[in-house]
Amino acid sequence: MGAQRLLCMILLSGVTACATPPSAVSSRPPSEPPPTREVVFTQADIAPMRARVGKASWYGALHHGRRTASGEAFDMNALTAAHRTLPLGTRVRVTNLWNGKAVEVRVNDRGPGIRDRLIDLSRRAAATLDAIDAGVFPVEVVVLD
Repeated sequence: MGAQRLLCMILLSGVTACATPPSAVSSRPPSEPPPTREVVFTQADIAPMRARVGKASWYGALHHGRRTASGEAFDMNALTAAHRTLPLGTRVRVTNLWNGKAVEVRVNDRGPGIRDRLIDLSRRAAATLDAIDAGVFPVEVVVLD
């Protein structure tokens, strides 16, 4: 309320009173406490990226030998992955939700470039998950570090 009065005084400069608009007057009696709102925190709010479910894809020969975000050469035969936000060097367990197979990989690159994908895996990691033919598949990603 004080800021509103100050604003009125500045705008009207010289007018001694500034009426409070009807919308600012509360219809609650003063003894009634303000309404409370229940806030529910999910695990994703508390610990971002501890475990996420999303789509994975893989990349291989086209990028083999190119420099990754970590500075090392991409090796499609290594157990590595690309993730947008996890720190480089983070180890994660990726589980293929179609067959339950899992693999541990190290994040060494940034990506995936396609917005609806959670993680890009090296060819070897995708092969370990029996997902080469699928190309894109549902996964759970759990941070191990």
